Amino acid sequence: MDDQQFRQLLDYFGFSWEGYRRVRKGVKKRISRHMLQLRCRSVDEYLCSLDGDEEVRKHSECLMTVSISRFFRDRFLWKIIEDQIVPCIIEERRKKLKFWCAGCACGEEVYSLKILWKRLEGRFDPMPELEIWATDVNPLYLRRAQDGKYSLSSLKEVPQELREIYFAPHGEEGLYRIAPSLKKGILWRVHNLLFELGESNFQIIFLRNSILTYYKDELKESAFRKVMESLAQGGFLIIGSHEKLPIESKDLLLFSGQPYIFKKIRK
Repeated sequence: MDDQQFRQLLDYFGFSWEGYRRVRKGVKKRISRHMLQLRCRSVDEYLCSLDGDEEVRKHSECLMTVSISRFFRDRFLWKIIEDQIVPCIIEERRKKLKFWCAGCACGEEVYSLKILWKRLEGRFDPMPELEIWATDVNPLYLRRAQDGKYSLSSLKEVPQELREIYFAPHGEEGLYRIAPSLKKGILWRVHNLLFELGESNFQIIFLRNSILTYYKDELKESAFRKVMESLAQGGFLIIGSHEKLPIESKDLLLFSGQPYIFKKIRK
């Protein structure tokens, strides 16, 4: 599959060339294998197959997903979350908090948040109940996240003292298993960000390196509006450090001087 053919597939799904340009090699290999399985000799035949079978189309869309993450990706961001954002939310004295990791891939961000929460438990008494919604369009990623096994490369930004508490060596493949205590309070859901989640009043929404990177502008806008409807007043929106909001929003104010952290104003 050459780049021109790959662009045909991107256009079909509404994906952005710029978002996929650097990661297209692996994606193209997965799609090429799928084409062979379906006995499609050209991209046009492949697209016809996708049009003719919704399950095949969904599988192809999952093959297009990209999982590039690690624990505590962008340590400066996580310091702001630990020192400013989460304490600010806890001090509102709510009995229950809801966070949403939208496009959570294999769960590194979700479990990073749970580790951070554990670290804060000694500073606040009582701690609210925490419910985390972890969603992704790819069910394979969610199964991996629920299994909770990770390579050492995923842990490179985890301090050694936290590794010893929350990770245990697993088997002979150089994998580490997440502590069972971190799996509590997480709701894993298959969800396409182009559609409404059906939940709202989230105090934090992580929207990092998903729709704002991989979708075309017209799809970004509609998906982003749906995400914004789920964010509570006074809640925080966190996007990727190299991403930009697809629309201007008077409801969002920059937080802590960072161009990728926003707080939704109260009305």
